[in-house]
Amino acid sequence: MVKNPFIPVISQEKENPGSVEFQVLNFTTKIQRLTSHLELHKKDYLSQRGLRKILGKRQRLLSYLSKKNRIRYKKLINQLNIRESQTR
Repeated sequence: MVKNPFIPVISQEKENPGSVEFQVLNFTTKIQRLTSHLELHKKDYLSQRGLRKILGKRQRLLSYLSKKNRIRYKKLINQLNIRESQTR
């Protein structure tokens, strides 16, 4: 398992593994792992489905955070280098 440099930064701020930031961080690391796996195994459809489910969960959490606290949302997006989604 690869250590993520953002975990100490986010965990020091909240000290709550159930916080939105921590959950988004965990989903982001899972997404990166699955993406690299799918580059090698293009026909692994079960992993593709799992990736889509995790992407949806992360998107819902980010949407919740953007409505709740826009400053924390922008900070998290910049830290994790995630593109900002288009809101409808």
